Amino acid sequence: MTEKRAPTSDGLLQAVRTSLHEDKGEDIVEISLRGKSEMGDYMVIASGRSTRQVSAMAEKLADKLKAEFGVLSKMEGKDAGDWVLIDTGDVIVHIFRPEVREFYQLEKMWMPGAAPAS
Repeated sequence: MTEKRAPTSDGLLQAVRTSLHEDKGEDIVEISLRGKSEMGDYMVIASGRSTRQVSAMAEKLADKLKAEFGVLSKMEGKDAGDWVLIDTGDVIVHIFRPEVREFYQLEKMWMPGAAPAS
């Protein structure tokens, strides 16, 4: 049995990024929260095309973080699948259906005038 490596916020961010890309997440945006908020180091916002995809992406991400890092993520909204919040501690992940994401516009709140990360 291999030991879980201690997660860093950058390591968690990379795992989140990889998982969302593998699951065909769309319009993935990364926002640094360092110096802006105490809730975490990064926020990641992504879209899925349907409630089923949003819920599946969230579930797979939480499973991956638990398997790779031993991180037990808090998750809200998975059953509805319109907007799922995954709190890993250092990285806050929001996965939306596109219409719900457009309505709430979290990017505008957290990164006014900034360009999305690539």
